[in-house]
Amino acid sequence: MLLDVRTYTCRPGTIKLQLEMYEKLGFKAQTRHLGQPFAFLVTETGPINTYIHIWAYESAGDRETKRAGMQADPEWQAYLKASGEAGYLISQQNQLMTPAAFAPIKR
Repeated sequence: MLLDVRTYTCRPGTIKLQLEMYEKLGFKAQTRHLGQPFAFLVTETGPINTYIHIWAYESAGDRETKRAGMQADPEWQAYLKASGEAGYLISQQNQLMTPAAFAPIKR
């Protein structure tokens, strides 16, 4: 299993707007290609104005295939355009991770 851990930081005061836009314009398109997220989290304490979503894939090839389909989706492209124009996001981090052998993830 491969986990894609994506951390986004929003401009102060805009995280609610970013998440509303994503829910309205991006979530349906993304889940159509990637399935349901392993987790979608909003920071309660620590670095505020951040949210994390985690996607689970069978392998790097599975991730590549699913993300290519998503990138080709006009609905996803419309969300990316709207998100860029809104300017709420100021940074993104991406980590590809695998579970430790002694603590496998059961799905």
